[in-house]
Amino acid sequence: MARYTGPKHKLARREGINILGKISQSLDRRLNIIPGSHGKKRMRKLSEFGVQLREKQKLKRIYGLLEKQFRNYVAVSQKKKINTEDALVQLLEARLDNVVYRLGFGKSRPHARQLVSHRHITVNGKKINIPSYSVKEGDIVALQEKMQSPDLKAIITENPELPPFLERQNLMGKLKRLPTKEDISNPVNYQLVIEFYSR
Repeated sequence: MARYTGPKHKLARREGINILGKISQSLDRRLNIIPGSHGKKRMRKLSEFGVQLREKQKLKRIYGLLEKQFRNYVAVSQKKKINTEDALVQLLEARLDNVVYRLGFGKSRPHARQLVSHRHITVNGKKINIPSYSVKEGDIVALQEKMQSPDLKAIITENPELPPFLERQNLMGKLKRLPTKEDISNPVNYQLVIEFYSR
């Protein structure tokens, strides 16, 4: 699947939040300035469609997805029998690259995606190199033994703030249960995202 390879600071500044998943002082200083030559000028008030669009773009960019793939996730979540917002959260949070990032194995989602693509991650002992692979409840996600050298351990977060649906022991983690919207602290109004695709 394709991915965005352009400047990520520009995307973060457009949405007004840090979507990089890591601390960046240079970005924090400019978050309130929209990219472009007229970024410092006052923005006009957004329409209802504009507000929904910005929330959709924000959520899509947090997870590093392109439009077609994100639209498919929303379509699948709308067909599920559970709450649509919770279904969307489950689909996004259960992505293998996201689980690797949440477990602290990657410094950011793009870094976690690279670890998966380069076959450094196993799920239940099997190598998986598909970032969009959906981790199931009870699955064990781990770094391969060759990745457990002292140099590479330095990039791993020792004590990450794990969400309640994950648990980790050393370089191995487990999806205890499927997440809900309350488990995630994304600064996004999921209802507006659903409404955007329901027009």
